[in-house]
Amino acid sequence: MTLAPFGARLRHAMDTRGPLCVGIDPHASLLTAWGLNDDIAGLERFTRTVVESLADQVAVFKPQSAFFERFGSRGIAVLEQAVADLREAGGLVVMDAKRGDIGSTMTAYAETFLRKDSPLFSDALTVSPYLGYGSLGPAVEMARESGAGLFVLALTSNPEGAEVQRAVREDGRSVAATMLGHLAEENAGEKPMGSFGAVVGATLGDLSSFDLDINGPLLAPGIGAQGATPADLPGVFGRAVRNVVPNVSRGVLKHGPDASALRDAAARFADDVRSAVSGV
Repeated sequence: MTLAPFGARLRHAMDTRGPLCVGIDPHASLLTAWGLNDDIAGLERFTRTVVESLADQVAVFKPQSAFFERFGSRGIAVLEQAVADLREAGGLVVMDAKRGDIGSTMTAYAETFLRKDSPLFSDALTVSPYLGYGSLGPAVEMARESGAGLFVLALTSNPEGAEVQRAVREDGRSVAATMLGHLAEENAGEKPMGSFGAVVGATLGDLSSFDLDINGPLLAPGIGAQGATPADLPGVFGRAVRNVVPNVSRGVLKHGPDASALRDAAARFADDVRSAVSGV
């Protein structure tokens, strides 16, 4: 079955389920807080609880691949099952793997996460462009073929990112602005929006010096535990705020393992985001 482009599916999911992405980050401290052991059994129980509680409610899920990879092949098996179950329930999966390489290696990463018959096929993948935007070519091509999307690291919320992302090129543009420009080109003419998005931190304050109107989604980490709130979104993203995909991880997951508490927390965040952006 041919998938509609990711941008169109994402717009529909956020309009119907609410504008929220829940991160699935089973790090050791969170497993402990849930009363689980930091082992494969704890990982499986945690992941299954999140999926069963939220898969039919939340628009987007962002599993952090590293927290599954650290358990080796058994952890990857848990991740594969979670991706399948989330997508079967109608949730969109953004695999947070931040892959970036060149040539055949980038092609292999794209085949892992963006080829439709892959066990880890995801609706979108986070990628790093810092070997040059052109190095992402195999992922761009495969995403277009499969109806998937990409989220390119552009203005990340970690303080260290600024030394690269805000560096100024010979043409006077910052690296981040250059990446945003490439994404705008990828998304040109797409409706209701393109499938090639940027990762832009919700904690960064006024970003009016950057053109965030790329006709594509903006994955916005930093809501909740990192200090940003839904009310901050219009001030950070301006006119592009309707295309923001706010990501909340600990702010929701800390309410587990109680399923109803997880669902209530996700619903509150989605409602708060909807209210914050409705008048923009």
